[in-house]
Amino acid sequence: MIKKLAGCIRQYRLLTILTPICMILEVVMEVLIPYYMADLVDYGIELGDMAYIRAVGAKLIVFALLSLTFGILGGLFASRASAGFASNLQHDMYYRIQEFSFSNIDKFSTAGLVTRMTTDVTNVQQAFMMLTRMAFRSPCTLVFALVMAFRRSASLSLVFVAVLPLLALGLGLIMTHAFPIMEKVFTIYDKLNAVVQENLRGIRVVKAFVREEEEKEKFQNVSGDLYRTFVSAERIIAFNGPLMQTSMYICMLLISWFGAKLVVSKTMSTGELMAVMTYVQQILMSLMMLSMIIIMLTIAKAAAQRICAVLDEQPDIVSPENAVTEVPDGSVRFEGVSFGYGSNKHILKDITFDVAAGETIGIIGGTGSGKSSMVQLIPRLYDVRKGSVKVGGTDVRGYDLNALRGSVAMVLQKNVLFAGTIKENIRWGKQDATDEEIERACRLAQADEFIQSFPEKYDTFIEQGGSNVSGGQRQRLCIARALIAKPKILILDDSTSAVDTHTESLIRSGFASDIPDTTIFIIAQRISSVKDADRIIVLDDGRISGIGTHEELMADNAIYQEVYESQTKGGDFDEPGQQ
Repeated sequence: MIKKLAGCIRQYRLLTILTPICMILEVVMEVLIPYYMADLVDYGIELGDMAYIRAVGAKLIVFALLSLTFGILGGLFASRASAGFASNLQHDMYYRIQEFSFSNIDKFSTAGLVTRMTTDVTNVQQAFMMLTRMAFRSPCTLVFALVMAFRRSASLSLVFVAVLPLLALGLGLIMTHAFPIMEKVFTIYDKLNAVVQENLRGIRVVKAFVREEEEKEKFQNVSGDLYRTFVSAERIIAFNGPLMQTSMYICMLLISWFGAKLVVSKTMSTGELMAVMTYVQQILMSLMMLSMIIIMLTIAKAAAQRICAVLDEQPDIVSPENAVTEVPDGSVRFEGVSFGYGSNKHILKDITFDVAAGETIGIIGGTGSGKSSMVQLIPRLYDVRKGSVKVGGTDVRGYDLNALRGSVAMVLQKNVLFAGTIKENIRWGKQDATDEEIERACRLAQADEFIQSFPEKYDTFIEQGGSNVSGGQRQRLCIARALIAKPKILILDDSTSAVDTHTESLIRSGFASDIPDTTIFIIAQRISSVKDADRIIVLDDGRISGIGTHEELMADNAIYQEVYESQTKGGDFDEPGQQ
């Protein structure tokens, strides 16, 4: 884990090295000050030697200024190095997530990934800063101050040896009890983020069903759980302060008691006692800082493990060596394909069919029959468990992923638009698309008409998720985004459900005239959406129930007949959808 995180320091290695060097030099200057202060008292003030006082005083001023300078530089280097380290961590996590397949992403919740890239990274960043500064400063202060204290009075310095076991035992107990609770805290953070994210995404549904109070209660429950868990951890960590204060006061009392006797018996000077007292404070402060570092590392350890879980996750779908980089055509062949998510049972079972380039294939079936799962295998968003999927005569596992997915355009069941203008959203399909190409794709998707009605037309700003356009408009913009890529295979996953039947008919006729060589898969709930397809695949419980034209299926497929009957009786063929 440490090696993995250390690899994210990269260009900030020099700053990371300079920080502890500055900290060590600062400590050296600090421990020299009490040493010379003792001489100032014993040989300057008590003897009234002004020349000696001035000489030692000048040294003390230089030591103080150097200590200040090294401290400032150390803080500056540490802040820059830690900020850069956090930036690299977020960069590496984000780019690793971009490489994930859907099955990789399924292992992490969206809220969990957000927490890892924000709260967890912040905790690791703070721990990194403390490690480069305090983790070097505190031990050095402890060692140097002990050495200097023993040089002044070995007998008095033995007091520290008696207190250290007490401190070590106390800090060990605090760590072992606090760490499991802090691990639980981050899990609850994920739940909190999930509740907030879900509420914001579904805010219209929440308000429409007057469920504000229930959402507030849900948030209060998870935030209350977070509060109680944090409090239980802080109760344990809070023992750190009293433990350190008790140790400090015990040392101060013992040194004052024994030191006074040594001064009275003339075996120790006043300056030496003063120096030892100062070293006591430095030693105990270093121990207190060490305890804070240990607590911070306890918190950061849980965060670091969660970050490394993302960085260590290997994409299970990658381009093979010597991958095919050109998709010759849009022909598709499924050969005995079986598929399921994770360790679940097979959703698709023994799927076999052939599609010629330029064919339009309709796919229909009940909810959960595997329609979306089947088409997601074509651009290799998931890998089959059994059998093979071939595009252009080559198994999709033999293609370079960018080449394969660049030849397949998908309009997913859940329409997603990004914050930006209409032009910017359409150019997701083709970055260098001209304005003429954008307008042509929108006309083909029957989106140009409503775009022209906007005051800013194609420069109209779309809110995140497309919340400022209707469902039908969102679908048509997504279709235009797919069309501008000029794909060899176009997959429409229930992407016209919010479009009225007349507009849907115009879109289909546009496909036939403008992209005749593109293989099109249309997943739909309405038979009217697929009845004009070259062939229609009927899925039932993950198996192919029938393949044929509308007329052929009406003649010999009971499931298709049943769906047709239910929709014609309900008037679905003539009823307009949402615009």
